[in-house]
Amino acid sequence: MINLNDPKIYKQIDPSSMLSQLYGLPGQCQTAWQEALDFSLPEDYASVDKVLILGMGGSAIGGDLVRTLALATGSKPVILVNRDYDLPAYINDRTLVIASSYSGNTEEILSAFNQALNTECKKLAITTGGKLKEIAEAASVPVFPINHVSSPRAALGYSFMPLIAFLVNLGLIKGNSINTNDMINNLNQLTGNLGETVPTDSNSAKQLALKLYDKVAVIYGAGILSEVARRWKTQINENSKAWAFHEIFPELNHNTVVGYQFPRQAGTNLYVVLLRCPSLHHRTLIRLQVTGELLEQNNIEYHIVDSQGEDSLSQMMSVLFFGDWVSYYLAILNQADPTPVKTIDYLKKRLDEVK
Repeated sequence: MINLNDPKIYKQIDPSSMLSQLYGLPGQCQTAWQEALDFSLPEDYASVDKVLILGMGGSAIGGDLVRTLALATGSKPVILVNRDYDLPAYINDRTLVIASSYSGNTEEILSAFNQALNTECKKLAITTGGKLKEIAEAASVPVFPINHVSSPRAALGYSFMPLIAFLVNLGLIKGNSINTNDMINNLNQLTGNLGETVPTDSNSAKQLALKLYDKVAVIYGAGILSEVARRWKTQINENSKAWAFHEIFPELNHNTVVGYQFPRQAGTNLYVVLLRCPSLHHRTLIRLQVTGELLEQNNIEYHIVDSQGEDSLSQMMSVLFFGDWVSYYLAILNQADPTPVKTIDYLKKRLDEVK
């Protein structure tokens, strides 16, 4: 097996340096936050009572996170994420539609955004460029630029932090509930604890990656960590090139736990990660503990990951960032370059062949 303490392996397996993207995330979040605070939106955008975020993959996760954060901290509008070609029927002049596409060429987003242009809704685009920027500028729609070069999933700071800033500036999220300084400090602390030079016996991300090696990862989240569980799943898919799934408390206690028995050999191939933070409902915390007991009774291995920080944003991002490191080390163990996604490239190529 790969030795995660060997410094030579990282450049060999990770020639595009996803590692540098991990180190850069705290600073990226800080930069994106400030740029978004300085970005002016039309005053009438504050009249909205619904926010719909158009996104796919790494560009959609920011919308997922801001939706759960808004639920936890209090917000005026309904916030939803749309992962499809078509807009929902409820779009009206009090809806803010935000098209988030790193490349600006995501076909589902372009389809839905073009439909939005034919409505009275408020509109905003977040992108590096591409067709989305062209279409938005031609329609006099504000475009917030992503000033970061990476794969979309490594540009999380730009898909998440601007959304918070915009909704705070518009008075749609309570600004006093957002402590970005605490969050950035926690991410920097995690970087120091989880970096590749920290040996495995002191590095909890390396330790968990070793447990997940050659297993199917199943991630359980709840509350503000519901969409963090999705991020873990997609990062293991895209970075580690591995199977992974996610589920949510308390719903999983009403069905999933019954399925632990069969097939009997499944337990040897699965590894469950339970994400936990203090702000979860006290009954959910009990459910998490009892679910661990049920996993043990069925000989299924599991591990609990706890958050850092005092507020919701810090707790969310600390668990998310830890998962990013785990997925990176799992990629190294799999001897898989974490940056390219050749399967997605193939799928897009085939889709382009059939119009």
